[in-house]
Amino acid sequence: MSWVRGTARHFESVGLDVRALFRDAGLNYEDLNDRDARIDGDSISLLWELAVARSGDPNLGLANSDVLHPGSLDMIMHVMMSSPDLGAAVGRFIRYMRLVSHVADISLVRDDAAYVFTLHIDGIARPVPRARVDFAVVMILNIMRWLTALNLRPLAAGFPYAASGELEAYRQAFRCPLQFNAPSHQLHFAASDVLAPLPTANPALQELTDRVASDHLTLLDSTRVVPRVKHIVVQRLPDGEPLRARIAEVLGMSERTLQRRLDAEGTSFNELVDQTRRELAEQYLRSRKIAIAEVGYLLGFSDQSTFYRACKRWFGTSPGDYRSSVANVP
Repeated sequence: MSWVRGTARHFESVGLDVRALFRDAGLNYEDLNDRDARIDGDSISLLWELAVARSGDPNLGLANSDVLHPGSLDMIMHVMMSSPDLGAAVGRFIRYMRLVSHVADISLVRDDAAYVFTLHIDGIARPVPRARVDFAVVMILNIMRWLTALNLRPLAAGFPYAASGELEAYRQAFRCPLQFNAPSHQLHFAASDVLAPLPTANPALQELTDRVASDHLTLLDSTRVVPRVKHIVVQRLPDGEPLRARIAEVLGMSERTLQRRLDAEGTSFNELVDQTRRELAEQYLRSRKIAIAEVGYLLGFSDQSTFYRACKRWFGTSPGDYRSSVANVP
């Protein structure tokens, strides 16, 4: 949620009505004050779509780039600060990224005498707006500048789209050569900048912050809803088609909350039920002790034709042929 709070502050800095944006995106503005709340990636993308449309600025993610504040990362900022150098700080940021986002894919790779930082954000059902990723890249670059206490200038900044319109916002934000039609959002750094000691390096504090961040990751994993839903689905499949409302009730939450939490973990209720059925089908069909008709029943299908069609979709063949194909596979 810390990253979303930074996004909200960014929208406020350009004069947008953040409460109205959250409302129209179907989000609860008060969730910004809940450190444990999670917002799914598609809802954040919709939030950015609305913000870009209302601002009339396609480069909204780069607006007021100098005011983006590293406090938006909360605990991870302390983890990074105690690192010996910028490369180690980014490595720890990657390690604990799930505390900030479950949809961002980040890497820092050595390339000859330089390092290449890459960021990609996955969408679920909705495309990720360009402005959303631009904002994330500038935010991380400003964090790097703050950590190093330097006017850090990348060797180059890459963007996976063609240049269009005025580029002054890019020049102000990145202060380096711009490369459009790149494979992804990238920042190229001199090795000397990445390996330079950080003024805030603290080995003792590094050990402490690592332990705290690791504990938070463990807690996050223990509160994931996907394993809990799968466990209930497995139990209830023999009774027929699992009902989302009933499973939400068992978990002590509303249907909307259940779907929001599944979205935040990158899936949906229907996808999770289908995945669970397929995994069970593979297990049951490998055992000749369970009749094929019984397998369909155990998976909660109302009739054999529905089970047959599901097997064709999963395995490209009928239940009987699949069983024959795996009969001699250990």
